[in-house]
Amino acid sequence: MSTLQSVTSVVDLRAQVDTWRKAGESIAFVPTMGALHAGHHQLVRVACERADRIVVSVYVNPLQFGQGEDFEKYPRNIDADFEALAGLGVDVLWTPAESDIYPDGALRTELTDAGPIGDVWEGASRPGHFTGVLTVVKRLVEAVTPDYLVMGQKDAQQLWLVQTMLATQAPPIEVIPVATVRDEDAVALSSRNAYLSADERQSAQAIPRALGAAKTARTPESAVQAARDVLTSEPSLTLDYVALVDSTTFEEVSSDTFAGDAQLLIAVRVGGTRLIDNARLTFGQ
Repeated sequence: MSTLQSVTSVVDLRAQVDTWRKAGESIAFVPTMGALHAGHHQLVRVACERADRIVVSVYVNPLQFGQGEDFEKYPRNIDADFEALAGLGVDVLWTPAESDIYPDGALRTELTDAGPIGDVWEGASRPGHFTGVLTVVKRLVEAVTPDYLVMGQKDAQQLWLVQTMLATQAPPIEVIPVATVRDEDAVALSSRNAYLSADERQSAQAIPRALGAAKTARTPESAVQAARDVLTSEPSLTLDYVALVDSTTFEEVSSDTFAGDAQLLIAVRVGGTRLIDNARLTFGQ
């Protein structure tokens, strides 16, 4: 088992990465915002299977939080995060300061445009969110220069956008998607689940039920309707969107004759907490 180092400065991080490179070792990188849970732990386990050395970052990125969102109250517990990572084989926990990521300040940094897909679905509900995500991911991978970037599939739109960006801007980096980790009640693990009361957690179980209902449908239209019916029958949920998109292009599936892989995307509010989830569906095969 490796001995976990805690690194803050980019200079120290780069020095360690250079040492690994000279030794011919491969590097996997897991970017996080902390408040690590079992879903993050699974990302690390997958990273350990693919590379010799593992870097995990904890950085709560201000650019991906919109007005009125939970940047200030977003859960932070770096001591607990360090303890968890120390037992998982991570080599470096990188906790950069804002000045390391955005030397000119977050509000004056050059942004990485998320394009048209960044403005729909999650992007329409959270304007600027994906531009903030891509901007920070680009900065992080420029510092780490990993061989592999490991990300979860729960944020399906985010994963697609990061894969698309890196394919053009950093093609040597392979993005490794990891299946969503779920709790015993099938609710997808999320740092924001900590905000849910017991009753709200009960209501959140409608989300995986909706995904399950969609999987039994035979056509795109009936899949969307089946998911919507489950969600709207739960009075404690406020539905943001249910959308079906082509897994390849992330554009909306507009024809009931669509054949191939699609992603059903769900976003709801449970009390004051916003939750997202998704499932892959296949039609016409």
